[in-house]
Amino acid sequence: METSADTGPRAAVRPDGQARRPIELSAMLRFADLATDHLAAAREEIDALNVYPVPDGDTGTNMFLTMSAGRDALREQAALDPEAEVAPAMQALARGSLLGARGNSGVILSQILGAVAGRIARATSDERAARVLAEALSEATEASYAAVGRPVEGTILTVMRAASEAAAPFVDAPGARARDVFGAAATAAREALARTPEQLETLRDAGVVDAGGRGLCVVLDAAETVLTGRRAPSAPAPLGTHQIPTPRPGEDLTPDGPAYEVMYLLDADADAIPPLRAALADQGDSLVVVGGGGLWNVHVHVDEVGPAIEAGIAAGRPHRIRVVHFAEQVAAARAKVARAGETHGRAVVAVAAGPGLGALFEEAGATAIPGGPGDRPSAAMLLEAIVASGASEVVLLPNDADSVSVAEIAARTAEQDHDVRAAVIATHTQVQGIAALAVHEPGRAFDQDVLEMTATARHVRHGAVTVAARQAMTMAGPCEPGDVLGVIAGDFAIVGDDLEQVARQVLDRLLGGGGELVTLVGGAGDGAGQGSLAQRCAAYVTERHPYVDAVVYDGGQERYPLLLSVE
Repeated sequence: METSADTGPRAAVRPDGQARRPIELSAMLRFADLATDHLAAAREEIDALNVYPVPDGDTGTNMFLTMSAGRDALREQAALDPEAEVAPAMQALARGSLLGARGNSGVILSQILGAVAGRIARATSDERAARVLAEALSEATEASYAAVGRPVEGTILTVMRAASEAAAPFVDAPGARARDVFGAAATAAREALARTPEQLETLRDAGVVDAGGRGLCVVLDAAETVLTGRRAPSAPAPLGTHQIPTPRPGEDLTPDGPAYEVMYLLDADADAIPPLRAALADQGDSLVVVGGGGLWNVHVHVDEVGPAIEAGIAAGRPHRIRVVHFAEQVAAARAKVARAGETHGRAVVAVAAGPGLGALFEEAGATAIPGGPGDRPSAAMLLEAIVASGASEVVLLPNDADSVSVAEIAARTAEQDHDVRAAVIATHTQVQGIAALAVHEPGRAFDQDVLEMTATARHVRHGAVTVAARQAMTMAGPCEPGDVLGVIAGDFAIVGDDLEQVARQVLDRLLGGGGELVTLVGGAGDGAGQGSLAQRCAAYVTERHPYVDAVVYDGGQERYPLLLSVE
């Protein structure tokens, strides 16, 4: 995060001539990505620490989903106008995390993110980044404490306060930099986290640190990494001289505790919130109400669901109502612990546009789901395949641009409802999926495997040959029904009248930037046999590019006589 004090005279203006902002949007995007990735990696560890206020084993998952929702909203806003002001993007981050907040710690995290985003949005070009961020952390602490009905020390609140107190001296410190603020804040947060068992008996008895506080440390560590390039310690400090044991979710569930978790979004005026807080405080505990501007996120643990929802109706319009029965959730958490030894590693689910492609994916060890243009799989179909795999980790290859969002929904549902760690490689074509699957290595760490597969898919140069079904205007000019179209990187770049000639032009363009391997996938009705279009193109590659290898597959896909890629 850059300021003139951070980077010298050149920081006064951006390359586009505009005044440089104390906090640049690019830095916030990096932070949101890194925080989401780190929470994903720490999710199971944080879930295992979850013994307070209810040992239901979902704190890590809830904080990841909250951060992920904020990140997605931020990226969506930034994509609309990459040069836009920071304020709209910060509003998107705050609203996205508010709408996506899950669980007690997730709701508090959304309030923290909202407060930080709000202070950054108000920053002026002449303010130092260190001052803005230190004040943002202070406002986040105030907002998080204010949101909780009965604040309890030894929780995420304590860790947040320690971070903001460590950052406070940098508000007026001459020459202070953004990295100084978060270096101090993240260190203080980790130290406060190690002390949480001294403040909360439930944690001390279980031999763990606070789960919500641990999740917040992950987020603060991500900010420190963005600013300094240093990777903070990834595990909580041990208690005393022995390592933190893994608790068994549900061991401390007592019959006199609240039976239900009730959450809902609420459209209401600000003056309706104090009476709502009072009404819900009398009904249960773990009350958190966050938001503003007419939209609120309400969370409470109660014995009776009806009155909690009726209190929302009295205050405004509740929607997205979610009720969790703790006994059922704890039973699921116990089942997850019992099931941990039964799952069999990692699986890959790939969408195949033809029977040949399906066979190819399955030979490589993936589960193939039929689908392609005009017959794309639903999120339910992909979710069914994820669950049926019996794996604890699943990688999805949608292999179609329009199926990526569907795969994301299936992956998120698998995470939320089936305790399966799922990741989507945003493959837009079948040949990208083939390349990604070729580097899949189940023995690697999950995040590393996903990273390698993603990088490989992104570096594939891909094309295709198809036949126009109607009159249209393409980037290569007008086309008529029956014209042959050459596709390069998703765009219609060539219009011709001969399949092989157009395919050769596509190959030449793809190989113009070099390459070592060409993959050719023959379509339905032509295949990959001798004399097929795919084989003729392979012979052309051998003749014109003798140092490039060519492999041919019979894909059986409709609409595209040939799919091509260069690696």
